Amino acid sequence: MAPERAMEFLQEGTRTGKIATVRDDGRPHVVPIWYVIDDGDVVFTTWHTSAKLHNLRRDGWAAVAVDDEAPPYSYLMVEGPVDISDDPDELLRVATATGARYMGEDRAEEFGRRNAVPGEVVVRLRIDRFVGHDEMAG
Repeated sequence: MAPERAMEFLQEGTRTGKIATVRDDGRPHVVPIWYVIDDGDVVFTTWHTSAKLHNLRRDGWAAVAVDDEAPPYSYLMVEGPVDISDDPDELLRVATATGARYMGEDRAEEFGRRNAVPGEVVVRLRIDRFVGHDEMAG
C-alpha cells in the first residue's frame, strides 16, 4: 500500500483501530480504539489508569492495526513512538474530532466535552513504519 493510500485508508469510515502494547511481564495487550488522523499521526484518548497507557508510558512505542472486514478486504498496520499529553485544549480538540468521526458532526461537541475531562489523556502515535495490503481478495 502506497503512503498516500495508507493515509486515506486510515481515515475512511468509522473503522476502529486495534492497538498493541506489551505488558510488564511481556504478554501482548490488544484493545480497540477510536482514533483520528492529525498531522499524519494516529491520535486517540484514553483514561490515565488504562493498561495500554501504562504500557505506552513504559515503552514509548505501539502498533495499531486497522482492517476493512468487507470484500475485497484490506488492512494496514502502523507502528511508531508515542507522545502523551494531558493538555486540556488538545484533549478537547481530539475528543471532539473523535466524536465527529464516530458519532457524527451533530454529536461531536457533546462527545468532546464528555470525554475531555481530568484523567483522560491524548496519545499521539507518530507513524514510523507501516505495512498494508489493499483489496487482498480482489
